[in-house]
Amino acid sequence: MRDLGPGLRHTVPAEPSGFVGRERELARATALLAEERLVSMVGPAGMGKTRLAVRTVRALGRSQGADVLWAGLADLPGPLGSGDGLVPELGRRLADRHALLVLDGCEHLGERAGTLVADVLERLPGVRILATSQRALGIPGGAQLTLGPLALPPEPRDRAGGPSAAEVAGYAAVRLYVERARGADPSFALTDHNAGAVAALCRALDGIPGALELAAGRADRCAPAEALRRLTADPLGFFAQGAGRAGGAGVLCAHRAAPPGERLLWARLSVFAGSFDEAAVAQVCGFGALGPEAAAATLRRIAPALLAEPGERGRYRLPASVRAHEARRLAHEPGGDAVRAVRRHHERCRAVAERASRLWRSGAQPEARALALRELPDLRLAMDPDSAGGPAAALEVAVSLWFLWAACGMDEEGRRHLARALAPHPAPRPARALWLAAWLETAFGRAEAAAPLLVEAWKAAVLEGEDAALAYLAHARGTAALWNDRPAEAADEYRDALELLPQEPEFGPGREPLRAALAMALAHTGPASAALEDAGRDGGPGDAPPAGPGAAQGSPADLWARAWSGYARAVVHRRAGRPASARTRLVRALEIQLALGDRLGQALSAELLAELEAGLGHYEESARLLGAVSRDRPPAARPPRAERILRVRMSPEAFRAAHAEGTRTALGELLPEL
Repeated sequence: MRDLGPGLRHTVPAEPSGFVGRERELARATALLAEERLVSMVGPAGMGKTRLAVRTVRALGRSQGADVLWAGLADLPGPLGSGDGLVPELGRRLADRHALLVLDGCEHLGERAGTLVADVLERLPGVRILATSQRALGIPGGAQLTLGPLALPPEPRDRAGGPSAAEVAGYAAVRLYVERARGADPSFALTDHNAGAVAALCRALDGIPGALELAAGRADRCAPAEALRRLTADPLGFFAQGAGRAGGAGVLCAHRAAPPGERLLWARLSVFAGSFDEAAVAQVCGFGALGPEAAAATLRRIAPALLAEPGERGRYRLPASVRAHEARRLAHEPGGDAVRAVRRHHERCRAVAERASRLWRSGAQPEARALALRELPDLRLAMDPDSAGGPAAALEVAVSLWFLWAACGMDEEGRRHLARALAPHPAPRPARALWLAAWLETAFGRAEAAAPLLVEAWKAAVLEGEDAALAYLAHARGTAALWNDRPAEAADEYRDALELLPQEPEFGPGREPLRAALAMALAHTGPASAALEDAGRDGGPGDAPPAGPGAAQGSPADLWARAWSGYARAVVHRRAGRPASARTRLVRALEIQLALGDRLGQALSAELLAELEAGLGHYEESARLLGAVSRDRPPAARPPRAERILRVRMSPEAFRAAHAEGTRTALGELLPEL
C-alpha cells in the first residue's frame, strides 16, 4: 500500500545524527519491545521521544528484521488526523501481519489515544505497538518508559568561581549543546571562560534536548551568556523563534486536543516559577470552573508531560517553553483567571515564607532552610515589587525569609530583594524591612552603608511601636561595634536588645542568636570572657551564653545560635591555652554552619581553626582551610592571623600550592577528625 505522506508510511524516518545521552533508554526500549505488545514512551515535549523511537525501530530492524508501519499522528490528513477512521485504515494495512506499529505523538488525539491503542491491540493480534506521547495512555497492560531531562551539571558551590570546562563536559546536556553548537559554528568550543554560561543555559532549558538544540542552533550569532540573558529576559520571545516542537508548536497543538479542564490547568500552572505538588496546585489553581479536587486530579493525569522534580516524589515543574506559551494564554483567558491565579499564588508564597520563618524559630532550622530553598523560585516572584502585591507585600515575604539572607549564605540576594522593594515603597517605609536591610549590612562589616538605614529604621520602629524591631536594631548596632573592635560597646547593645525583645517575637531571629552575639562580644573583652567561660564550663560545646544575671542557657534546638556560641567559646579557649577544646568546638560549629550554608560563620570558624592547626604544626592543612573560605570572608575582616604564621613557616611556593588546593576543595572535606 502507498504511504499517506509523512503521516502514515512503511518507511522509518531518517536516523538522527549525533544521538546524545539516551543510550540506556535505547537499550531499555529495545528489550521491552521483545517482551511486550505495547511500549509507550512518555515525557514532556522536546524530550526526544520521536528520536528515540526512530533509533529503537532501526535497532530492531537490524536485529530482527521488523515489519514497521510508522504513523505520525500530527501529520495524518483528514479524518485520520482526528483519529476517526484510523483503526480501519490500520486494519487494512496490518491484517494478518506480524508488524510493529509506531504511533508517534499520541497526545494529538487527546483522551482518544488510549481507546485507539486498545482497539488496535484487540483487532490485530499480530501487531506490537510503540507509542510516543506527552500523556499516559491510561489503559492497562504494556510497559511505559518515561523520558526525563538529560543529565545537568549542578549549581556551582562557589558564588565567585564558576566551573571549568572539564567539570561540566561530561554531562549529557552539555555534550548535546556543544555538539549542536559546533554544527552551527564550527569554531565553537567549550572553554573555562564559557563553561559557566553553558552549564547555566542548560539548566535554564531544563536539560530538554529540543530546547538545547534550539539554543545551540544559534551559537553562530548568540554566545551562551547572551542566549541565557535573552531567555531570562523574554522566554516567550526566545522560544517563539524556534520551529516545531522545540519552539513550542507541538505543545500548543497537544494542549488544544486536551479536554477543557486540562487546558485550563495548563494555563494556570504557568504562575508557578518552580516546582509544585497536588496541594499547591489545589490551593493556587483550584477555583472557578476547576475546583481544588478537580485541579489535583487533573494534575495526576497530565503529570507525564511535566518535569518530575529530582528527589521530590509528587513534585513537578513546567518546562520553560511550556510555561512561556501558557503564560501568554493565561493572560488572554476570559473571566479574570490570570488576576485570580496570580493573587492566589502570591498569597500561598506569603504563607510559605511565614511557615518557613516559624519553623526556623521553633528550632527546625534544616527543615526551614529546605522548605525555603525548594520554594525559592516562586518566592522570588513574590518578592518582585512590580507583582500584584506591590512593594509592601514583596517586603513582607523578604522579611520572613531573613534567615536565608543572614544565616544561609544568601546575603547578596537578600540585599537585592530588599533594595528593589524598598526603593518604590512610599514613606514611611516599614521598620521590619529597614531593620533587615541594615542588619545585612552590619553583619558583614559594612557599617557605613548601614548607618542611614539604622536611623530611618529606628524612627519607623518608634512610630509603629515595633518593640521587636527596636531590639533587633540594638543588635545590629552591636554588630557594627563588634566589627569596629568595640566589644564592650557591642555587649551593651546586645544586652539592651535582649531586654527590649518581646518574649515571643513575631518575626526575626528571636532570643538565642542575640545571646550568641553577646557571647561573641564577651569573648573579645578580655577579663569579661571569664564569665562566659565559667557559665559554660559544665555545658556542651554549643551551649549559648547567659544574656545577663539570671538568664537561662540557650536552647540547643537553635543550631545557628549554637554554632556561633561554640565559636565564641573557642575564642576564649584559644586565649586560655586550651587549643584541643577550642578545636573541638570549632569543628562542631563548622558542621552546623556547613549544614545551614552559613558562609560568614564558615569563614570565621575556618580561619580560627586554621590558626589552631598552624599552632599544632599542621601547616598545609591550615593553608588549605584558608583557601577553602577565601572567597567567603567579608572585606571588612582582618587578614587571618593564620596566614601571617604560615608565611613565616612555609615557603611561598608551598603556601600558594596548599592554599590553591583549598580553593578547589569543599570545606567539609578538610575538617580534622576529632
